[in-house]
Order: sequence, then structure tokens, then C-alpha cells
Amino acid sequence: MARTHQERTPGERSRVEQVSGTPPLPPPRAGSGDAAAELRAATVLRLRRAHRAKGRRAITVACVLVVALLGLVVASVLLGGVKRIPAGDILPAAFGLRTGLADYVIFRIRMPRALAALLSGALFGLSGALYQRLVRNPLATPDMIGISAGAGAGATTVLLFAPAVPFGVPVAALGGAFLLVTTVLALSRRGGRVDTYRLVLVGIGLGSVCTAYVNYLFTVAGQHGIAQVMRWLVGSVNDVTWEGVSTLAGALVVCGICTALLSRSLGSMALGDQLAQGLGTRVAAARTATLLLGAGAAALATSVTGPIGFVSLISGPIAVRLVGADRSVALAVPIGAVIVLGADVLAQHAPLISPVPTGVLTALLGAPYFVWLILRRRQGATA
Repeated sequence: MARTHQERTPGERSRVEQVSGTPPLPPPRAGSGDAAAELRAATVLRLRRAHRAKGRRAITVACVLVVALLGLVVASVLLGGVKRIPAGDILPAAFGLRTGLADYVIFRIRMPRALAALLSGALFGLSGALYQRLVRNPLATPDMIGISAGAGAGATTVLLFAPAVPFGVPVAALGGAFLLVTTVLALSRRGGRVDTYRLVLVGIGLGSVCTAYVNYLFTVAGQHGIAQVMRWLVGSVNDVTWEGVSTLAGALVVCGICTALLSRSLGSMALGDQLAQGLGTRVAAARTATLLLGAGAAALATSVTGPIGFVSLISGPIAVRLVGADRSVALAVPIGAVIVLGADVLAQHAPLISPVPTGVLTALLGAPYFVWLILRRRQGATA
């Protein structure tokens, strides 16, 4: 009969520990007579150590991502065509402290483009991670279930027929996204609850309807408007102004605050609706608020840069693999920023392919992952 850990000799315990690879639970102190309390204390200690280790890993990954973002911003600003600008004027020009060529190239063209790529990627990453965490389905992202298409349909309508309306594109993009997510929620309910499988299917169908609507608009629009909208629909940060950067920055701040307020509800809902209700979470209200928040983040990013595809799909799973599900929403923000900004640098300067719109490269990165994800889920379903 196998002996317990305390009944083994010290040499036997050492060999067991080497094979298992886990630190031993400390034996109860002589004369304590409370082995259960000692075991609970040791378990709590190990959980705390694991939690601190995960926290240190998350901080390390976040620092690496911040350094990568700074490097990509510098590369985006400096690569290509700055030879005629004195080196001492580059940094001041980035803050708008120079005039002439340095101000035009650095402050009015390259800095807005780099910041727009960074901020839009952060918003796309946040929106995708929110949906994936809430629905617990890696396919339930704004671009997969049609929310980005709804935002694009609203923005395209304004771009073609009322381009001079102040803040018309962001407002129309928000309206299209909220209308679509509300319709998806209404049509995906089954027995009073949202069916995640139906949500994905309904979203894909309504997204196709929005795409057909945009194609119809092309048949009644002028040639100049079609060319402008086509560049926008591919997804690009070219020609972004400081006004667009301000829109993205404000959207990221507001969405970040709202995400922090919803973080506790998201954590409890990850345990299941019934347990979340038992913990005091208003599940229906929290779910609706999260869906609207993700739709708003995706819509505001889309209104400035166009629907840059697959960023929301791949940012969340990368974050989960790096730091786990608990911190994936927060880490998806810098990951999305790195993806879009890195893709934009490659789109501008990579040999053989540049210059191309940023959305082309993100699609090249995201489409193989999407196919792999579909095949993996199909194998899991048939296993």
C-alpha cells in the first residue's frame, strides 16, 4: 500500500519531488495536531506565489510591448525621405516645434500616421478581446460578426453623400455598429438567453447584408467618391490628420475607463452566468454593456482608418497565450497596437510589396490564422 508524503523517509521524499517537479508541501510541525490547517496554509502560499509569478510575467510582456511600440514609432517617423531634414530638427518637429519641411514631413504627415496606427490597433485589439472574453468564442470578434461591416456601411454613406458634415463619419459609424449589434442580439436569443453559435452566424449574415449595401452605394455614387471610399474600405492610415488622432485617443481613453469599470463583471461571467448571478453580477446588463462597448471601440477605429481586418481576431488569443485569460483584455490593447503599427511600417517600406494599404498586410497575417482556427475547432467538434 502506498505511503503518504509524511510517512516516507527524507530520501524518498526528495526523489518524489524530483520526479514530480513541484515543491513539496511542508509537513505539519511536531505536536501541532492540525495537519489540515497546515495544508491549507501551504496551498494558499503556493497560489500566492503562482499569482505573483503571473503578475511578473504580465509586467515583463507589457514592458517588451512598450519598447516595441516606441521602436516602431521611431521607425515609422525616420524611415524614408528624412535626409534633407537636419537631425537636430527631427525630435522638435515631432512635437510641432519646427516650421518648413521638418514640420510638414514629420509633424503633419508621419506623426499622425504612426499615432493613428498605434491607437486604432489598440482599439481593435480591445474590442476583439472583450467579445472573445464575454462570448468565450474566438470567432466572436467585431469584424467576424459584422459589426465592423455595419460601421463601414454607416461611414460609407456619409463619405459618399455628406462628406462635409462635421463629425459625420464617426457618428454614422457608431450608429451603424450599434444598430447591427442590437439586431444581432435580438436575433441570437434562444429561450431568453444569447446563443453564442447563433450570434456568430447571425452576425456573419448581417455583415454580408452591410457589404451588399455598400456595393449598392457604389453603383449610385460618382467616380471620385468611389475611389476615395475604396481606399478607405481596404483599411489604411494614410492621410490621417491630427483630428483623426484626437478621435482615436479620446475613444481609447473612454473605452479604457469603461473596460476597467466592467472588469469585475467580466471576471465573474467567465465562471458562468449562474455563478456570476450568485456573486451579485447583473449578467444581462453587463453583457449588453460589454457588447456595446466593443462595438463602439471598433466603430470609432473604423471611422478613422477603415475596417483593418483580423486585428481584433488575433490580438486576444496572442494575449491569452502570453499571460492567460485573466489579463488578456488589458494586454490585447498593446498587442493590437504593435500589429497595426508594425504592419504599417512594412506596408510603407518592405521590399517588393510596398507601398500597400495597411489592411492588406493585416489580412495576409490574419487570414491563415482564421483558417487554422476554423480547422482546429472542426477537429475538436468531430473528435
